[in-house]
Amino acid sequence: QLQASGGGLVQPGGSLRLSCAASGRTFSNYPMGWFRQAPGKEREFVACITWSGDSTYYADSVKGRFTASRDNAKNTVWLQMNNLKPEDTAVYYCAARRSTVVGDPYDYWGQGTLVTVSS
Repeated sequence: QLQASGGGLVQPGGSLRLSCAASGRTFSNYPMGWFRQAPGKEREFVACITWSGDSTYYADSVKGRFTASRDNAKNTVWLQMNNLKPEDTAVYYCAARRSTVVGDPYDYWGQGTLVTVSS
């Protein structure tokens, strides 16, 4: 129901834009989140965006470099990633949460997309 795409190989300092498309149901009323899991590490929170798109939250490690956005008419969310660093290398996942409370668990998860930052 959720499919992340847009990953790939990019040099340090480069940019990528990840997309998360929903199918089978609408997530326009759900807060959406981005997470990542680097090799050998636990999954970590990256960013989230409220259902209306008027508020976003970011992990300190990506603040100022990543931007989450959404278009509910297209049932799609994006993660614009700029000034990428090797430590951003990970599989990135999008997720949807029924609850509007920040910090509550996410209910729907998509397949991930691999981002590799390397020269």
